[in-house]
Amino acid sequence: MSDLSKCSILVVDDTESNVDILVYALGNDYDVSVAMDGENALESVADHRPDLILLDIMMPGMDGYLVCEKLKADQATRHIPVIFLTAMTEEQDEAKGLALGAVDYVTKPFSPELVKARVKNQLELKMHRDHLEELVKERTRQLELTQEVTIESMGTLAEYRDPETGGHIKRTQHYVKVLAKHLQNHLKYKEFLTDSVVDLLYKSAPLHDIGKVGVKDSILLKPGKITEEEFEEMKKHAAYGRDVIAVQERKLGVNSFLHHAGRMAGYHHEKWDGTGYPDGLAGDDIPIEGRLMAIADVYDALISRRVYKPPFPPEKAVAIIAEGKGKHFDPDMVEAFLKLEDTFRRIGYEYADYDEERENLRR
Repeated sequence: MSDLSKCSILVVDDTESNVDILVYALGNDYDVSVAMDGENALESVADHRPDLILLDIMMPGMDGYLVCEKLKADQATRHIPVIFLTAMTEEQDEAKGLALGAVDYVTKPFSPELVKARVKNQLELKMHRDHLEELVKERTRQLELTQEVTIESMGTLAEYRDPETGGHIKRTQHYVKVLAKHLQNHLKYKEFLTDSVVDLLYKSAPLHDIGKVGVKDSILLKPGKITEEEFEEMKKHAAYGRDVIAVQERKLGVNSFLHHAGRMAGYHHEKWDGTGYPDGLAGDDIPIEGRLMAIADVYDALISRRVYKPPFPPEKAVAIIAEGKGKHFDPDMVEAFLKLEDTFRRIGYEYADYDEERENLRR
């Protein structure tokens, strides 16, 4: 728990004698600053947020009620405890202040010992609350780290089974993030693509090919093009990935971090015109996560080296995706992608697996 002697208190009162009494009562125990009116009080708080505010109600200009209302309306200051200073004793006045968010009242004339006791109690409560909030934040950080480690570990498992695509996970992860961030301003997507969802998409993207763990080595690791029959087996990886994530998602609930991962894994091979797999979904029936990964996945496959092809020049990759607008890909997402062509190229260059790929992306 924090040392109360390190706490700061702002006294707001337009009467010098009242200020003198409060500074005398509290000055030896706390760091006390003073404001003589509401406007200066708000300026002082903006410069340095105190741990507690003693606030007079009846002041010329901006009264204490309005000052408190402004403090509580600001996310940065709403948690600062406010103790009202007042000569008022009517019950409705006290109720009004408490309704605005004040934590206590001290009536004039002041009893220094009473003021000290009230201040000490509220500071101890604040320190306790701050301590609990920090514990919650730390626990949240640990849970988020656990999620990231889990996702990266599962994604790496798929990567190990397909060693030719080592940087594919990193590249597609960043492609999806920049594309989703750009689409946050699009009327069609801004409600879905909140900052928290974009962050989850970024974290979940490494799992989009997790279903490859269910594909036979003789197909997945075949040194050359696969047959049509083998391709039909390879196509099952989307359903495998969706289903294995769904099993775990049911344990954590639909709001878990795996929700977006499952939709990305299961639907990134669907096509806008309904000719994709595994379910032949079309248009807006394809989850947004799948549509984002579809562009990221195809672009990366095109600019990457494979045993059966060299990396395509980025201009050719962009042209192929542009040609797939409204057929393979969501038209609005293609338009966004075309504006991000240079960003995609830079990501591909930074996380390239081979010198050949890096040179291909060099300007």
